Amino acid sequence: MIACGHPEGLHVTLMDRDVISPTNCVRQPFSRFEVKLYKPVVLINRLNLFWNLGWEAVPEHLTRKEPLDRVDVVIGCVDTRAARAVIRECTCRWSATSYWLDVGSTSDAGQFILGEPLNHVNRRSRIRLRTVSELYPESVDSSLDDDELPSCSAVETLDRQEPFVNQVLGQHALALLAQLFRYGSVSYHGGFVNLREGCGGRLPVDPELWRRIKRRNGAAT
Repeated sequence: MIACGHPEGLHVTLMDRDVISPTNCVRQPFSRFEVKLYKPVVLINRLNLFWNLGWEAVPEHLTRKEPLDRVDVVIGCVDTRAARAVIRECTCRWSATSYWLDVGSTSDAGQFILGEPLNHVNRRSRIRLRTVSELYPESVDSSLDDDELPSCSAVETLDRQEPFVNQVLGQHALALLAQLFRYGSVSYHGGFVNLREGCGGRLPVDPELWRRIKRRNGAAT
């Protein structure tokens, strides 16, 4: 999802080339009558009709050639490290993206991290919010992706991932964005959730902690 500035207010573009499958209807807000339709088209049409909006759906995946020169906030909800690496490339260097919010999950845990990519807008600074790829380089290492195909079985899909992990992470991510939009600052810039252990933790805005995380993960400081 890409959110960008607009003269009349917030404008959102939702990008995803995936189509709705029967297994998506098990725990996602899709019906069997929407199977084979593009996910972003269905979701954006619902929002536009309900709220009288003019948001846009693009049934394509983001590529490294995608210009993000007028995008303020990029929200990535991807399921591969390769896809996250593309977002990193599109938001760095000459991009004008202010924030990149990454939301990722495993079978029963996940993270949400709001960062300020090092680019044309965000210069080097001690208090610049570090992105997920800076703190955790393995998150963009495509060699660690598994090549398993999506399951055709609803039961197998539920076995692979706990039913509510994505919803819990989504609510936390939205609460963080709400704090940023409402107050213009954040008291933390991410967190971690583990449903199996029933615990979690937050990622404070702390340059010393960032340095320790990067040293531990072998990232360049």
